[in-house]
Amino acid sequence: EVLPCLVIKGTELQSSEQGSELVNDVSASVDIQVKELDKRASGQAFEVLLSPTSGDSKGEFPLTNPKKKDVSLEEIQRKLDAAEERRKSHEAEVLKHLAEKREHEKEVQQKAQEESSNFSKMAEEKLNQKMEANKENRTARMAALNEKFKEKACDWRASGRTEFANRVSRQGAEV
Repeated sequence: EVLPCLVIKGTELQSSEQGSELVNDVSASVDIQVKELDKRASGQAFEVLLSPTSGDSKGEFPLTNPKKKDVSLEEIQRKLDAAEERRKSHEAEVLKHLAEKREHEKEVQQKAQEESSNFSKMAEEKLNQKMEANKENRTARMAALNEKFKEKACDWRASGRTEFANRVSRQGAEV
C-alpha cells in the first residue's frame, strides 16, 4: 500500500493531510513512495522508496572533481611558515610544562627533606630528654642508696661493727 501523504521539508518527512498529492521541495528532484511494512501497538514501520522523476535528470553531485586552484609559491611558503610557528609554539608549551613539572618535583623533594630533618631533630631532642631524665633518676637513686648506706654505717658503728661500717662508708663515698 502506498501512502502519498508525506511532505518533504528540508530532510525531514512530516505527515500531511493533503491526501494523494506529494509536494516536492525546490531542491528535491525525486518522487517518494512510502510503503507501510508493519503496524503494531508499539509503533509503525515504513519503507521509503526514492526514484528519480526523469531518466535524464542529473544528480545533485557532479561526477568530476572540482578543479583545484593553482597554489602559488608564496602561499606554500606562508603555510610552511605557519606550520613551523605552530611547531615552535607546541615545543615551547611542552618545555614550559616540563619546567613546571620539574619545579614542582623540586618543591616536593625540598619539603620532604625539611620534614625528614625536622623529624630527625625532634627524635634527637626526645632522646636527649630521655637520657637526661635517666641520668637524673640514676643520680637520685645513687644518692638515695649512698644516704641509706651511710645511715646503715652509723647504725653499725653504734652497734659495734666499726670495721664493716668504715668499709661501707668508703665504698659509698667512691661511688
